[in-house]
Amino acid sequence: MASSFHAQPLERSDTTAPWSARAHFLLPAVETAVSEARRRTRSQLCEWRTPEDTSDNAQLIVSELVTNALRHTTSRSVGCELRVSGTLLRVAVLGEGAGPRRGPAVATDEDEGGRGLLLVVALSLGWGVRPTDAGRRHVVWADLPLQHEPA
Repeated sequence: MASSFHAQPLERSDTTAPWSARAHFLLPAVETAVSEARRRTRSQLCEWRTPEDTSDNAQLIVSELVTNALRHTTSRSVGCELRVSGTLLRVAVLGEGAGPRRGPAVATDEDEGGRGLLLVVALSLGWGVRPTDAGRRHVVWADLPLQHEPA
C-alpha cells in the first residue's frame, strides 16, 4: 500500500492512566491522505490491541471524515487524532474552514456520495463538530465503544 511521503510522523503522548492514550498525525490534503489515514489508524489501534470490530469501525470513520475534509474544505492539510479514554475511543479529524453546518444529508439511490456522515452516525456512540481557531478550522469527531483487556 502506498504511503504519502509528505505525511508528518505519528506523534504519541501516552499518559500514565492505564486506559488513556493519544496519537495524532498530520497529512497533506491530497488524494492518498485517505488511505494513509486508514493505514495509520489501523497500525496504531493494532499497537493498542484494540478489538477488531472497533478498529474496523474506526478505520471506516477516519476514511469518511478525511474524505469529507478533502472534498468539502480548502484544507492544505488534514489532522487526525485517536484518543482512548476509559471505555471510549475518540476519532477526530481537523480541517480548515467552519466545517459542516448541518447533519448528514439524505442521498438518493442515484447519488455516488452523500452517505459518509450517515455511516459515522450508525457506527458511533456520538459525533459532533467543534470550531477551533476562531472558526478558521474545525474538528469533526466520533466516539466508539472500546472494551479490551490490559496489555
